[in-house]
Amino acid sequence: MSVPARRLPSWAWVTGLTVGAIAVVITLAVQADQGTRPVASATGRPAPTASASASASASPRPAPSPERTAGVPDGSGVGRRIVYSLGQHRVWLVDASDATRRTFTVWPGTVSPAAGKYTVSVRKDATTGSDGVAIEHIMYFATASGVNIAFSNAVNGASPPPASGSRTGGIRMPKADGTALWAFGSTGTKVTVVD
Repeated sequence: MSVPARRLPSWAWVTGLTVGAIAVVITLAVQADQGTRPVASATGRPAPTASASASASASPRPAPSPERTAGVPDGSGVGRRIVYSLGQHRVWLVDASDATRRTFTVWPGTVSPAAGKYTVSVRKDATTGSDGVAIEHIMYFATASGVNIAFSNAVNGASPPPASGSRTGGIRMPKADGTALWAFGSTGTKVTVVD
């Protein structure tokens, strides 16, 4: 005499599927945190564009480029650091294992720092930039020709062109990238500027 097969109750199936879905989400989150996904797209939008709240009068944006451009520039050092390329208008957030955590394009001011090695000297939550724009996530790291150089993002996400004739040292970026840079860098974080 054979024993009839027992069926699992429906709650067991639902529980199993839920646990499986959670495991997939956790795996994807860990991969994103470790940089195995294109980290610049973690926000769900293309990396080089500003947030949807950017005004129509914002300056032309840097030319779109692949989310994973050529690796971190040669000569940028080793270890945990922020790398800023003057020529590419691009920033890389590099972890202690020399892996790129995030890379994105930026909009430089009218005064640029010289190529070299710096450290984040001051962090400021929010203020008004020298161009009159409300900015946040300000991280000062250099001075050039008497102008303070800092990374920041406009509170409204826009990146208007610097006022004609004004000397500005703000290196602006889209809001999501400014938030990521703020979380990555602290006072004393190394900054390498390359040509």
